[in-house]
Amino acid sequence: MTSPKGLKFTSHHQWVKVKTNGHLVVGITDYAQSQLHDITYVELPEPDPLHEFQANDEVGIIESNKTASPYLAPVSGVITAVNTRLLDSPELLNQDPYGNGWIFEMKPSNRKELDDLMDQDEYEGSLPEEEEEEEL
Repeated sequence: MTSPKGLKFTSHHQWVKVKTNGHLVVGITDYAQSQLHDITYVELPEPDPLHEFQANDEVGIIESNKTASPYLAPVSGVITAVNTRLLDSPELLNQDPYGNGWIFEMKPSNRKELDDLMDQDEYEGSLPEEEEEEEL
C-alpha cells in the first residue's frame, strides 16, 4: 500500500497530515500495521487542552496478537480529538491505516517541529530493504 501524498512521517512509523486549520491528524503507517499484524486494542488518550505532550512523549498503546507497542506525539502539542471508532474496531488500523484508521488529532504548539519530520521519500528510504520484522 502506498501512502497518500503530502504526509510527513516519524522514525516511529507514524504519519502526520496537516489540516487546513493547522491541526495534525496522526496515524500509523502501512509498514507499522504490517509489523504489528492483527491489531486487537488501541488505548486512546483523552483530549485535554490543558495537557501538552512534548514531541516523542508516549500518547497511547496499540496491542496486537503479537505485541504491545506505544505510539508517540510526533510534535509538541495538545490532543484535540481521538478516533473513538478504534475502541470497537481496532482492526481499522490494519484495514485502512491512512484513512479510517487515524488515531488522534492534535494542535501543535511549535510548528517548526514539523520540519524535523520526514517526507515520503525519506521515510521509505529508512525502511528495511528486506521484509524482516522490527520492533516498533
